[in-house]
Amino acid sequence: MKATYHKYMLDFKRPSGTSRGVMTEKETWFIILEENGKKGIGECGILRGLSADDREDYEEKIKWACQNITLGETALWESLLEFPSIQFGIEMAFLSLKSENPYVLFPSDFTNNSKSITINGLVWMGEASYMKQQIEEKLADGFNCIKLKIGAIDFEKELELLRFIRSHFSAKQIEIRVDANGAFALNEALDKLNQLDQFELHSIEQPIKKGNIDEMAELCQTTPFPIALDEELIGIFSFQEKEKLLQEIKPQYIILKPSFVGGFRGTKEWIDLAEKFKIGWWITSALESNIGLNAIAQWTFLQNSKMPQGLGTGALYNNNFDCPLEVLQGQLWYNKAKKWNSFF
Repeated sequence: MKATYHKYMLDFKRPSGTSRGVMTEKETWFIILEENGKKGIGECGILRGLSADDREDYEEKIKWACQNITLGETALWESLLEFPSIQFGIEMAFLSLKSENPYVLFPSDFTNNSKSITINGLVWMGEASYMKQQIEEKLADGFNCIKLKIGAIDFEKELELLRFIRSHFSAKQIEIRVDANGAFALNEALDKLNQLDQFELHSIEQPIKKGNIDEMAELCQTTPFPIALDEELIGIFSFQEKEKLLQEIKPQYIILKPSFVGGFRGTKEWIDLAEKFKIGWWITSALESNIGLNAIAQWTFLQNSKMPQGLGTGALYNNNFDCPLEVLQGQLWYNKAKKWNSFF
């Protein structure tokens, strides 16, 4: 078996804002496996400044994995515990190599195009007018669950945007999730949650910065509406650490990005623990290309979650790869009539 790796820079169609800043491009890496005339591809979806494996030796570790590919998927996964995005890329590449079609890793009613995945519509941070425009577009596109990034512009303007949605659509018509990306100060978080509560929100992701375990636990206990942990899960590698975190914070939900939490195997560990402690969960992409998004969507379908998932990021880039994934009326479909176009 031969393994090679390639770096690829994804170019955002429009600068995309979060409370951590504005992104114009996104780095990703591909692992290509070749054996007996067959090929497999995996994506290592790192997000600089956020991923646990944003380290100087990142490329060196991908190179090591490729040089030691004969160790096999399980041994490599266990050796790459502190490099969750490479764990994901390795898992994906082996699944792709073994599959009849290198892009159909998990055949199902989803890949047959007979069933879809409900997803949320993502509204990026920006000027209030731009955010309002995005909201109107998502509602016109048939989404009944939208997710707003908040915490970067004036809080009063963000409240106005939520007021605008609720003046037109009730909580039964449109589910609203908000994502603060850790933007709220510890001493004002509960007050802001109380102000947000009037809009009957589904949940808020990561209201305060990760690592404030006691404060987050208290917030989860006193919050007027559900809190979902996102960044809090990054860098928690062992099963024991995962269990301890959930027992300490007791969140209402957790949000799982396979590139951040050790691929499908790492994600499944979180799901098993969440269900043990009666914590809700959903899966989102971490701005991967369509190659990684395709694998995540196929696996997510098999988890049988009834909640809207965060898998609507395929149209963000100028230089993404054409693929069968298609968003229609707030649903992600696998349209077999659409063909792949990638360097692979």
